[in-house]
Amino acid sequence: MNRALGVCYYPEHWPEDIWPEDARRMVAAGLQWVRIGEFAWSRLEPSPGKLCFDWLDRAIDVLGAAGLQVVLGTPTATPPRWMLKRHPDMLAMDAQGRPRGFGSRRHYCFSHAGYLAECKRIVSLLAERYGRNPHIAAWQTDNEYGCHETILSYSPAARGAFRDWLAQKYQSPEALNRAWGNVFWSMDYGSFNEIDLPHLTVTEPNPAHVMDFRRFSSDQVVAFNRAQVDILRRHSTAPIAHNYMGRITEFDHYKVGDDLDIASWDSYPIGFLSDRLEASAEHKAAFLRQGDPDFQAFHHDLYRTVGKGRWWVMEQQPGPVNWAPYNPAPLPGMVRLWTWEAFAHGAEAVCYFRWRQAPFAQEQMHAGLLRPDSAPAPGLAEAIQVAQELALAPQAGCAAGDVALVFDYESAWAWDTQPQGADFSYFRLVFAWYRALRRLGLNIDILPPDTADLSRWKLVLAPGLFTLSAQLRGALAGCAGQVLLGPRSNSKTPDFAIPTPLPPALPGLDARVMRVESLPPGANIPLEGGGNFVHWAEEMEGQAPVTLRRQDGLPAMMGGKISYLAGWPDDQTLTSILRDLCQAQGIATWDLPDALRKRDSGARRFWFNHGATPLVWEGQTIPPAGVMWQERA
Repeated sequence: MNRALGVCYYPEHWPEDIWPEDARRMVAAGLQWVRIGEFAWSRLEPSPGKLCFDWLDRAIDVLGAAGLQVVLGTPTATPPRWMLKRHPDMLAMDAQGRPRGFGSRRHYCFSHAGYLAECKRIVSLLAERYGRNPHIAAWQTDNEYGCHETILSYSPAARGAFRDWLAQKYQSPEALNRAWGNVFWSMDYGSFNEIDLPHLTVTEPNPAHVMDFRRFSSDQVVAFNRAQVDILRRHSTAPIAHNYMGRITEFDHYKVGDDLDIASWDSYPIGFLSDRLEASAEHKAAFLRQGDPDFQAFHHDLYRTVGKGRWWVMEQQPGPVNWAPYNPAPLPGMVRLWTWEAFAHGAEAVCYFRWRQAPFAQEQMHAGLLRPDSAPAPGLAEAIQVAQELALAPQAGCAAGDVALVFDYESAWAWDTQPQGADFSYFRLVFAWYRALRRLGLNIDILPPDTADLSRWKLVLAPGLFTLSAQLRGALAGCAGQVLLGPRSNSKTPDFAIPTPLPPALPGLDARVMRVESLPPGANIPLEGGGNFVHWAEEMEGQAPVTLRRQDGLPAMMGGKISYLAGWPDDQTLTSILRDLCQAQGIATWDLPDALRKRDSGARRFWFNHGATPLVWEGQTIPPAGVMWQERA
């Protein structure tokens, strides 16, 4: 598969007479893909049953005739205003019971049967009309599931669907009461119709109730996406993608990905640094115009797995965005760096958002490759440079990981439901382990929680897993390499109860968690030899070998081939622990500067300087926002 560049384009936003010139300029810039249509429902169907596809026909013809391959999006993320007249109860509701009003996007409830039928209708019309069009080379379903906190809906439609989901799962209210522990606080239910959504309670709702609601809500997304995919497959052989987002954990991306051909995601490094990452003020200042050195890479590796090897960046930031608390411009060179970093992690395509900056509406402050007056914006020159470089090395692919890291969406829901500490976040925990591995210069494979074969990796890491699946338990037991779990691993049953025997409850690991505590900022538990546990610590007992102790004498890490880390180490300590494990397994590591990152990709080794100053590495100077590659032996 060749690497390629693309762009997001909205022909309905511009006079038709400039479409040919736009297409010509895209091709001249080295772009090969163009995504269209994902927000165009009101122009495709301005009133119920009045279909206006002729403009889209012409747009596809113009783009295709210029030599561009088209990704056609289904427009279901933006139902038009007339849809509310047909289905006034289709709006999602927030946890306070307030409807998500019209005037933006993603206002629908996944559980509303009437809106789902409308989505099937418009997708069927698109698939029938364009399924065999030679210019339609891929499809995108909807747009950014979960963006704007839109997975969890507390609407009447969601309540009815949730009751049906529970009835199918438990078969009887008595079985549900036992599973949820409803004897506590007299919460027993006599029928499924008595069960409400877990919100507006006086204090926190039952965590087992919340956990099932989270599972249900994720399943609704999977079913909604599958309904579109099934229609598209009946009419087209082109691959189907969805564009996921950064640090969105409210639904199971692996399960959505099972129905798709390609995973893609929307990469906005500077916006994410400001909006979605816990980091010190010094760190955010140092990478103000570059984005965090590891956040994009984490999602590249995650979505490579979600897509089973096939993944894209569907939207790449080319300049300032409009939605973060602050929106600085990228450091010169960063658009090129972000693009090459994605390719180094195995991306097939990187598409920039967007072609021309919009002069109107909500995203008018979001930069594109062109300014609103059609003059080139700074990102265009960097995209052209990448296109020229790609001509010399077009093949996609990346090297197998040195280390495996398990990531689980259910665990994110569990610790959101019962964090036990105000700053305990599953994503934050796993990302800390990922960052430590990147500082050591390692290639990382992110794995789903039902992985059944770990024979490829010498080191497997699984922090914070809510419950270990049967497949993963078997894989861990049969892994010939080193396994490190913790903290909070296997600490609850699937019904959100504390298990007996006490966690982590792994064969061959005589170690049990007796008690846990969460630590506020500034508090820590010192470890022997230096370093600290922060955020979270656990007290352990058992006969397994102790390989690291706290200064109070309690075990901090226990085990052998399968070990358990009983706390959340500070960054330096975690890096040291992982370095020692790699050394024991014969895995080569580096001690990289804060701004420098490495990724092996096929026959090349890439080095990325995320810093704002030049960096000398292995005798070569890498400029700010610079990319250096070497041929691998």
